[in-house]
Amino acid sequence: MSTATIADTPVELNDEGFFVNPEQWTESMADELARREGIDELTSAHWTVIRFMRSEYFDKGTGPTVRVLGKSSGISVKELYQLFPKGPAKVAARIAGIPKPRGCI
Repeated sequence: MSTATIADTPVELNDEGFFVNPEQWTESMADELARREGIDELTSAHWTVIRFMRSEYFDKGTGPTVRVLGKSSGISVKELYQLFPKGPAKVAARIAGIPKPRGCI
């Protein structure tokens, strides 16, 4: 584990860059986290996914898989890969400040 400063706030990240404590995340951190993932600007579609990821995590204890994202978020799997090219579930989880979803490698 390590401590990183994101949007002027110290947060704990695990070795893969996921938040240890999702409660530390704020929406003001998302732009900086997205830039770290190579995403220059968060669109309304990105925010739909980010908010869905957080909601699922806090409701179910884990973030959704790509398959669940594509079925339930209102964003198609094809569009998810356009929004988050390096892996929708993993990258969206990092930006959303939640742990890596189960089933992600």
